[in-house]
Amino acid sequence: MTLNLVKLCVGAESVEDLQGWIAARLERMRRAGETPEHFHTTRMTPRRREELLDGGSLYWVIKGNVQCRQVLADIRPFTDNEGIDRCHLVFEPEIVPTEWQPRRAFQGWRYLQGKDAPRDIKDASAGWQALPPELRRELAELGLL
Repeated sequence: MTLNLVKLCVGAESVEDLQGWIAARLERMRRAGETPEHFHTTRMTPRRREELLDGGSLYWVIKGNVQCRQVLADIRPFTDNEGIDRCHLVFEPEIVPTEWQPRRAFQGWRYLQGKDAPRDIKDASAGWQALPPELRRELAELGLL
């Protein structure tokens, strides 16, 4: 059974917003002569690293719902300039839309068993997934998605 992580995507209004943020960050890295790589820095390092890297993903909670995921490519612990242990969660660049799954706010990340993860959406250009993000959010808040 695949092991995943779930984390709040603070600041993003939609999956499209997250995609734009990632694209801009990768472009800044290219311009700076760095290897473009999408990662998220977190305070805690997952202890179940091998299980997560065996096909696991990070599921992003956007505006109270899991809405997408990114495959975990690596987990890199490090110590920052202030001596604080941190971790880079490194992702494959593709964002995979998922069925929406409501989540209450929490701090940090949580483990998510594969059996409890929302299913991928194969064609995000059809059905309710094609609706504007604001309308999808309103429908989800009303419990209609």
